[in-house]
Amino acid sequence: MTEIIESHYNPNDERAKKYDAHNRAIAQELRETLAKIRQGGGEKYQNRHREQGKIYVRDRIDKLLDPGSAFLEIAPLAAHGVYGKDWTPAAGIVTGIGRVSGQECLILGNDATVKGGSYYTLTVKKHLRAQQIALENNLPCIYLVDSGGAFLPMQDEVFPDVDDFGRIFYNQAIMSASGIPQIASVMGSCTAGGAYVPAMSDESVIVKGNGTIFLAGPPLVKAATGEEVTAEDLGGADVHTRISGVADHFAEDDEHAIEIVRSAVSNLNLNSSYQVERLPVEEPHYDPEELFGVVPASTSIGYDIREVIARLVDGSRFREFKARYGTTLVCGFAHVFGLPIGIVANNGVLFSESSIKAAHFVELCSQRKIPLVFLQNITGFMVSKQYEAGGIA
Repeated sequence: MTEIIESHYNPNDERAKKYDAHNRAIAQELRETLAKIRQGGGEKYQNRHREQGKIYVRDRIDKLLDPGSAFLEIAPLAAHGVYGKDWTPAAGIVTGIGRVSGQECLILGNDATVKGGSYYTLTVKKHLRAQQIALENNLPCIYLVDSGGAFLPMQDEVFPDVDDFGRIFYNQAIMSASGIPQIASVMGSCTAGGAYVPAMSDESVIVKGNGTIFLAGPPLVKAATGEEVTAEDLGGADVHTRISGVADHFAEDDEHAIEIVRSAVSNLNLNSSYQVERLPVEEPHYDPEELFGVVPASTSIGYDIREVIARLVDGSRFREFKARYGTTLVCGFAHVFGLPIGIVANNGVLFSESSIKAAHFVELCSQRKIPLVFLQNITGFMVSKQYEAGGIA
């Protein structure tokens, strides 16, 4: 039976007020950091971008998405503070899940205002993580390509390993062979290894004047052969849609390219076998704003995770699983925005019984195709001869 969680939180408690102030300050700092990251390379490089007739990557994504639909960005904090003075917001690539022509898609867009959209080590890792999500969830991939390829000062870290740059193209081949569509729109430079992204896609678009695809650009061609050639004549939209056949669609500008991509997605004819009954959406019975005062300022201080669940789920209704067993881990069923979910939430030190309960619950959700939400705040594992003998490892 699903019941409304009984909350014992008192917003007027002095400790709750202290937690509230602390957590709101952290949340504000995060919002400010994300706002700065969303500006990419900054106003100077965005203006230069627009002067070339290009649309900024985040605006490209907004235009690509169905009007009024949401975009779930993946790893916006990637590379934040990692490369010191080398400012690389979002690792130079925007990735996320959004709805295009009624179809949920995984979108990857290079940010050319950040080092020309070149690939740092973490750019590669982020690209691969997005592809992994697409593969596991059967999401069509849309690549908005505007990249100078690998960041050459780091090429010894970008290229060599099994899970580095070359894995991107392997993943594309695997997904395409598995029936997961790969669509690319070349809206800027697409040089060297990056040229394989559109070439290995099921459908590709290239923008006149700005989009170029080549393994070696004009300077390298001149150095190697003495031939002088412009970027457009070497690998522009006309060459690749009329002569080489590497690209499938010729676009006049970014807006036109986005229209073509949306049309391509509308013709994918994909049917989801996953059917779920959606209930009417309810607001939580308790105010989600109270979460700031529920969660302690220190991670070493314990609290009842049910107070968090009560402020997240529809109607604060929660059907707890094995409520009397392995009590330092809370598991159960609820709804969020009318959709069923399973929750696995830490509620103290992890014992063997808690782990057994979690494994049982996860298996149930897997069998019933119920998505899982993990609320993780573990203070540690219980250790001693007794617990090692009990199978805690």
